[in-house]
Amino acid sequence: MADYMKVRGSWKGWTKLWCVLKPGLLVIYKSPKHGQWVGTILLNNCELIERPSKKDGFCFKIYHPLDQSIWATRGPKGETMGSFTQPLPGSYLIFRAPSESDGKCWMDALELALRCSSLLMRSMRDDSALTMEKRMDDSEIENKHFKHEGLDEDDLENERVKDSDSKSESEASEVEELAPLEVAQQDTKETTYVPVASEDLCLNISQTETLAEENKSLIWTLMKQVRPGMDLSRVVLPTFVLEPRSFLDKLSDFYFHADIIARAVQEDDAFSRMKEVVRWYLSGFYKKPKGLKKPYNPIIGETFRCLWEHPKTKTRTFYIAEQVSHHPPVTAFYITNRKEGFCISGSILAKSKFYGNSVCAVMDGVGKLMLLGRGEDYLITMPYANCKGILYGTLTMEYGGKVTLECEKTGYRTEIEFKLKPFLGGSDSSNQINGKIKFGKETLATLSGKWDEEVYIKDKRTENSELFWAVTSEVKNSRLKRSTVMFDEQAENESERLWSHVTAALGKGEVHEATKEKYILEEQQRNGFKERKIKMVEWVPKLFERDDITSDWIYKHMDTRPWDILNDIEQFELDGVIQTRTRHRTQIVRTTSIVSIPNRRNGPTKQRLKRNASLTHARNKKKQGRARIGSGSPDPASGESEDSYAEHSDVTENEDEASTTLPSRVRVEDIIGPIREGSEQVQKELKTINSRLAFMVQQQSNSRASSGALSRFDWFILAAFMVLGQIVSAFFFRS
Repeated sequence: MADYMKVRGSWKGWTKLWCVLKPGLLVIYKSPKHGQWVGTILLNNCELIERPSKKDGFCFKIYHPLDQSIWATRGPKGETMGSFTQPLPGSYLIFRAPSESDGKCWMDALELALRCSSLLMRSMRDDSALTMEKRMDDSEIENKHFKHEGLDEDDLENERVKDSDSKSESEASEVEELAPLEVAQQDTKETTYVPVASEDLCLNISQTETLAEENKSLIWTLMKQVRPGMDLSRVVLPTFVLEPRSFLDKLSDFYFHADIIARAVQEDDAFSRMKEVVRWYLSGFYKKPKGLKKPYNPIIGETFRCLWEHPKTKTRTFYIAEQVSHHPPVTAFYITNRKEGFCISGSILAKSKFYGNSVCAVMDGVGKLMLLGRGEDYLITMPYANCKGILYGTLTMEYGGKVTLECEKTGYRTEIEFKLKPFLGGSDSSNQINGKIKFGKETLATLSGKWDEEVYIKDKRTENSELFWAVTSEVKNSRLKRSTVMFDEQAENESERLWSHVTAALGKGEVHEATKEKYILEEQQRNGFKERKIKMVEWVPKLFERDDITSDWIYKHMDTRPWDILNDIEQFELDGVIQTRTRHRTQIVRTTSIVSIPNRRNGPTKQRLKRNASLTHARNKKKQGRARIGSGSPDPASGESEDSYAEHSDVTENEDEASTTLPSRVRVEDIIGPIREGSEQVQKELKTINSRLAFMVQQQSNSRASSGALSRFDWFILAAFMVLGQIVSAFFFRS
């Protein structure tokens, strides 16, 4: 399919170009006769949407969901430089067909081409899994699959010679092509993981416990130290209530069914993907500890590493967690399996409060599940754990509260309520949940059942109910096998080695010895805190860092690039750093968020922030200049929709990048600092004015008490001082 269409450039101008649609490619020329190549769009990672416009014709937009480049590095004949036109955007392109019928025809053809390209990539993925020794680069794919489409008019050897002579200049978002490396020459050293022995799921054990008489006295002694509503993060709990593993280890219970997330990635329907994500979320609760136990409170700087083997796809899901703060206790975690197409990042602030006969443990924080190939982020919250029966009754633990799983891109949202057992309820009323899967404000399906037994889903349109999740023997047998780091390779601050003496004492039933070892670890932590306080230094985590703007804890070596079957080989981990073994050197992508700023001096994101700051200042000056001339409202005849402002900001940045310079060490604090100082100065001036006015009012009240009324002169003086105060405050706020 080929025809003329108008293409919107970076300068908001429209250029009429000849567009040729081929399987997986959209080739753009200046004209059909001369064949002057402008550029080639790779459709395998692109998405297509209709774009509203007030002008004549039909507009649609091709874009990359992760704001990466959509352009091929060379043309059909090996061109590395396209014909001269106005600059075109890198991560998207807007087209205008002459009529609505032509636009619909192009939309249908492009959707078919997108599906064909995805099927082609899947077939190539299957072929590469069967024959690992046969690798193809981009030029081989074009010549093998598109050799009858008029894309390879030159010989393959000539094309390779041209590629070796000229390297294309890529943007910051593109991955620079380098000379291929032999896999055997790369560093193959990685951390040794050993499978964990068979685990006890304790499915038939109720989460209740009856305290022994010797332990009841310890509980009563502990109760004398607390009061209702008190935070228990600084209270030392007795050792007999501890589960013999760290809280960092316990958080990994949610990823024994990570293969369900891999199934969600493969779903083409957004509603089906949301259901698979909810199914995975429920799979992390049915494992229970023996009795009513609490894991160890992690020591600051403590880390934990493990992985799960996926037997069907021969991939590995890596898990890394670190205690980044002690007061408040914050745990940061990162899970990744780029080959299966997902990453999870987040942090949890553990808070516990005492309410008389019960203790509530709240896991405050948001986890972000990223489906890499689809550019979707699912924000997930956790329920709280409620332990009741401390003073009287039977000790019982259950989950409660409302949680959400939300994807802003697709608009789907799931709300689940974990219900506590009623006071007069029986055993059938425990561990109940109710939920809704919604699209916007419309409820599409409801969930009900028990999270440790069976959960049913009911379609609101058809009123059909079916089994959604069940803890069956088949589900238990399908749990992925977990492996942890070999004990000899663990660092001193890793959970298993750090708590080894406490765990060994608890295994032998020696509670006093376990308490002694636990006290030694806690005392070392307190001494370290005192030493850092004296030296006036803060704790710096090893594997995680805090985002300067969002305040989220981010894994320092996060990589959110979709898996490249032509370049990526496998993921591996060494000393807490998760890396990807590749055939070519590639640049990692830290995050899909545009506001995440790594703490690096001269990284590309830092330079982008500097340019944005200066460009924003320049644009504000231009807006002020326009405001003196006219109203500054957008022209209705321009045909621009509201979503084009974000695109225009990128265009303006590219235009002014060459002429914009800032000091090399500009931080957000440098910008906020003068504003903060000015605000403090204004506050001081206002306090001074208020004190003077109060003094004057006091004098006037005394004189009025003596004379009985205020004179006109007194009222005039009071009004003048009030007006003066308003003028001074307005002057400081304007500056």
